[in-house]
Amino acid sequence: MIETLIALAATVTIQSCYDGDTCTTSTGEKVRLACIDTPELRGPRAKPYAATAAREFTRALLVGETVSIRRITTDRYGRTVAQLITADGETVGEKLVANGHAIVIPKYAH
Repeated sequence: MIETLIALAATVTIQSCYDGDTCTTSTGEKVRLACIDTPELRGPRAKPYAATAAREFTRALLVGETVSIRRITTDRYGRTVAQLITADGETVGEKLVANGHAIVIPKYAH
C-alpha cells in the first residue's frame, strides 16, 4: 500500500519545520502533517520541552530532504494537510508516533 502511495505522490523538498507537525517546503507551501498531533510550543496547552523534542526530531528527519507528499485537504489556516513519506516508505506521522513525539487523532485518521 505505501509503495502505491509513493508511486502516486508528488515530491517536495522541506526547507524548515516550525514545530513537530508543521513544515514549509522550498516553494513556500506550509504543510500540516495529517492524522497526528505533537505538543504545542506556545499557548495555554504548551509543553515546551516535549514540543522542542518533537520539532527537532522532525527537523532532523526532513529539513533539506526531498520526500513524497500526499495532499489531503487544506486546513482553516490555509496549510496543506498531507502525509509526507520518506525514502524508506514510512510516513513522517508514523515515525513521530512510534518515537513518542506525537499522538494519533482518531477523528482525522480514516
